[in-house]
Amino acid sequence: MVKIPVLDFIRKMIAGSLTGNESTIMRYPTAISQTLGFRIVEIDKGTATIEVDANNEKFGNQQGTIHGGFLCELADAAIGTAHSTLMNEGESFTSIELKINFFRPVWKEKLRAVAKPIQNGKTLTHYSCDIIKEDGKLAAIVISTVMTLRGEKAQGR
Repeated sequence: MVKIPVLDFIRKMIAGSLTGNESTIMRYPTAISQTLGFRIVEIDKGTATIEVDANNEKFGNQQGTIHGGFLCELADAAIGTAHSTLMNEGESFTSIELKINFFRPVWKEKLRAVAKPIQNGKTLTHYSCDIIKEDGKLAAIVISTVMTLRGEKAQGR
């Protein structure tokens, strides 16, 4: 098995050009993304865009709109994917804060979560993630802080 950088792995995954002998230090596709139907559609160093076909019949709340927790998970997946492209062997990361503001309800449509760094630090990186509806309007915005773990703190994660 040949280990390649996370960014190269995800680029190949998006293009459908992974070979059976390539792996990376992170797990892609993630189990939660497969369960919820998330698709990584764009990737670059420190940035990621994930799409999902949101369906209120499957992910709805009491009001019949998409559950806010689903939107939080979508943003967290985009932010985590973006940050994973910065990881090296022996490093991992964890979210230490996540805040979401909701602007518009979502019922049944394709959503795009676009994550990008606001500020990059050696240990803490702050991200914003716009969740955009098909009509181009903002459904929600998420701000998150991610902590990079190294050495002993990264083991087993």
